[in-house]
Amino acid sequence: MLKWIESTGKSEEAAIEAALQKLGMDRDEVSVEVLERAKSGFLGIGSCPAKVKVTYEAPDEPETPAPVEEVPAAPVAEPVKEEKPAPVVEAEAPAAAQGEKAEQIDAFLTGLLSHMGAAAKPVIKMDENGTYQVELVGQDLGGLIGRRGETLDAIQQLTGYAVNHGQSKRVRIHVDAEGYRAKREESLIRLAHKVAGKVVKYRRNVTLEPMNAYERHVIHTALQDTPDVTTYSIGTEPNRRTVVAYSRGEHR
Repeated sequence: MLKWIESTGKSEEAAIEAALQKLGMDRDEVSVEVLERAKSGFLGIGSCPAKVKVTYEAPDEPETPAPVEEVPAAPVAEPVKEEKPAPVVEAEAPAAAQGEKAEQIDAFLTGLLSHMGAAAKPVIKMDENGTYQVELVGQDLGGLIGRRGETLDAIQQLTGYAVNHGQSKRVRIHVDAEGYRAKREESLIRLAHKVAGKVVKYRRNVTLEPMNAYERHVIHTALQDTPDVTTYSIGTEPNRRTVVAYSRGEHR
């Protein structure tokens, strides 16, 4: 990139020297062109100094880069901590029953069910109380349950008699099918509270339909903490009934 500077002086050398001083350069680094030579006026008055043009090569100016707009970095999302669900504590299922009693129960029920023409088999387990929990497994088990569980009750009683006959130590055997016992128990609890409400409201005793010992026990247990209500049983098997009575402010 070429540039030039004009300088004047009393003589050509003076003009060149003045230009070099302004540039801070040596004579061999520039090119000199005389524009006007020094002239003297009449008797030295009105003299015209010399004018020179000094040309030199200036270094290229560096290009100023355009400002780069800084883009803020996207915030780094913190990793989402997955909450682990609390472990579900399942109730311990009854263990499969083994031993002589379990074999006797299985043998008796297998023969009885075969005699009844039922396509079912017993699955025997023992709970924490030492009771043999027997579940009849198969299809179309309604005939084994019977009206209000009467057939199932009969099977349970026959099994108990067969296994405990002649034994000094009796074992408890609970026979169920299709979860009927649990459903029946829920139904009896609802019935007990409904009847208790009527007994308190009308202050009159209510006698329930005949029930077996287990079902009567469910009624007694369901209402044992109910204010102004007491329960007791009357009659003889198989027609023994539970009475829900108004206790006139007494608590059983």
